[in-house]
Amino acid sequence: MKRKMTRKIMIGDIAIGGGAPISVQSMTNTKTQDVTSSVEQIQRLVAAGCDIVRLAIPDMEAAIALRKIRDLVDVPLVADIHFDYRLAIAAVDSGIDGLRLNPGNIGDSDRVEAVVKAAKNRHIPIRIGVNAGSLDKILLAKYGRPTPEAMVESAMQHIKILESLNFYDTKISLKAHDVPLTIAAYQLMSEKSDYPLHLGITEAGTVHSGVIKSSVGIGALLAQGIGDTFRISLTGDPVEEVKVANQILKSLKLRECGPTLVSCPTCGRCNINLAEIAGRVEDKLKVITRPISVAVMGCVVNGPGEAREADVGIAGGKKEGLVFRKGEIIRKVPEECLVEELFKEIDAILEEE
Repeated sequence: MKRKMTRKIMIGDIAIGGGAPISVQSMTNTKTQDVTSSVEQIQRLVAAGCDIVRLAIPDMEAAIALRKIRDLVDVPLVADIHFDYRLAIAAVDSGIDGLRLNPGNIGDSDRVEAVVKAAKNRHIPIRIGVNAGSLDKILLAKYGRPTPEAMVESAMQHIKILESLNFYDTKISLKAHDVPLTIAAYQLMSEKSDYPLHLGITEAGTVHSGVIKSSVGIGALLAQGIGDTFRISLTGDPVEEVKVANQILKSLKLRECGPTLVSCPTCGRCNINLAEIAGRVEDKLKVITRPISVAVMGCVVNGPGEAREADVGIAGGKKEGLVFRKGEIIRKVPEECLVEELFKEIDAILEEE
């Protein structure tokens, strides 16, 4: 797919835009001032494949705690600021790598200028985050409701404030819980600006519903070449956000990260417990970090052929099954040995590489 070429900014050592690989972000749900818990969660996020981590900064205690956290983790950190410009400056002083704030919401021009000056001095980018649920009353009166045009106009107003101060180290997000609205807003913004875009479906919900909404919305935009970084927003453990994000990138062939499991939905031809076997295979694959495609198919009629592009796979028969590599059958084994024999081949492939 052809990606929209945007300006490049840097968050720590991670490039955003300018053709750089699409990065995965998440946000801690610990109290930022609880340094031990925050660091532990950040480390789990990084281990899951997170590139950039954001932390809420609701007060000065949290802003000061960022310094200790910064010293204990090796990943770019973004401070999430609302309304109080002093928190943004304190976060910059604590060594933060990026700011998320809306310049129109932190006070008069002197306060905005103070934040921009601090960000410029440390080469810290600012993300303007427009949310459909918190649009300015004037824009709501003008458009009647949250619309793509209203969201983009809001973003442009904040952009103009920063540009008036000669600040261009900016990225934009335009989030809503409504998927079509979000898609349309990002499409419009992509036409009007070359600032890098941070994608997201906000308040998407719990893991089940949130994964569906986020995959549809973010996946649709990425497939159009729109978007430079993104966060999956789910209620619960943020590590799940990172897992889903990486799966979306893998499915669009935008990132190689660990194994890909292909398994068929089964039909009346299946004579083995495929669901149980696929679950065991998925669990065992979790410890593998290198890219490899593994197929678990329900029958020998179509299994090897349908999974021809998989590096290795198994196809069930009647209380037995086939082990195959790249669609070529290697051997037939009893059902109870299928998983063991499959991983013998996986180990052999990894050793060969």
